[in-house]
Amino acid sequence: MPQLVRFYIRHTLIGFAIAAAFVAGLLWFNVANLWHLVSHSDVGVLAVFLLFMFHGIVFSGVQFGISIMRLAEKDDRSGGTRAPQHADVLVPVRTEDPRQRR
Repeated sequence: MPQLVRFYIRHTLIGFAIAAAFVAGLLWFNVANLWHLVSHSDVGVLAVFLLFMFHGIVFSGVQFGISIMRLAEKDDRSGGTRAPQHADVLVPVRTEDPRQRR
């Protein structure tokens, strides 16, 4: 199997594991009375499955995107600073008088 495919599958599974933990946390802490809604409905299992799948798709995409962005090589160039730069030499600038243009 190509290395890129293994990389994608690994990070997709990590994203789905995060989604499973997230959905379990939603149910455990009973956010928006979700546990009561799921446990007292005949389609509660389907609702939890869909909640897991949709969150899994989102979290796996984010996980894969973050892992791809972290593969970038570091630049050897040092970035600039936000410190103000002061000129040691004053440079005269010639300007026109707007009254003379009329």
